[in-house]
Amino acid sequence: MASREEITVCEDELRSQYSHLEKMTDLVAVWEVALSDGVHKIEFEHGTTSGKRVVYVDGKEEIRKEWMFKLVGKETFIVGASKTKATINIDAVGGFAYEYTLEINGKSLKKYMENRSKTTNTWVLSLGGTDYRVVLEKDTMDVWCNGQKMETAGEFVEDGTETHFSVDDHSCCIKAVSSGKRKEGIIHTLIVDDREIPEAVE
Repeated sequence: MASREEITVCEDELRSQYSHLEKMTDLVAVWEVALSDGVHKIEFEHGTTSGKRVVYVDGKEEIRKEWMFKLVGKETFIVGASKTKATINIDAVGGFAYEYTLEINGKSLKKYMENRSKTTNTWVLSLGGTDYRVVLEKDTMDVWCNGQKMETAGEFVEDGTETHFSVDDHSCCIKAVSSGKRKEGIIHTLIVDDREIPEAVE
């Protein structure tokens, strides 16, 4: 038979596990959003009895509202270094069921990501044991690396343009060359230390 001390320890363990679960039971949605300055995790808690709404971005609490009488609506907040506008829409879908959708810059997440794949290039590489995520914003020619906007120098070359920058003492260059086909447009290639880096799919 278990001693009284063992039983108390078991009860305490159960209580601490339960209180953690209790905190997370209102978690209704999690999204991963790839922006120029990195991939951000957005978590949303919605208490359907209390109306509580909590928004976390990368584990940091951005919005907390307790005791909301209106269970539907929207919450708008900013994500990342590029100060991107995000909105969570809360809609009732009959009974006590709710649907949660995320909008980025006024577009549904799916539409935003589709549009983003046309306006940015992303490369993921490892240098000296460190992982880097390099993003080119084609419309502004801004280059981001691991959440930092890089200092760049652009130059015109015979077959297009080159945008030079450095990452941790490594010379990097994004070459922009016309594909010769109207549908494909301009092809961007990242070269690090004279080595071509394949583009990442996010």
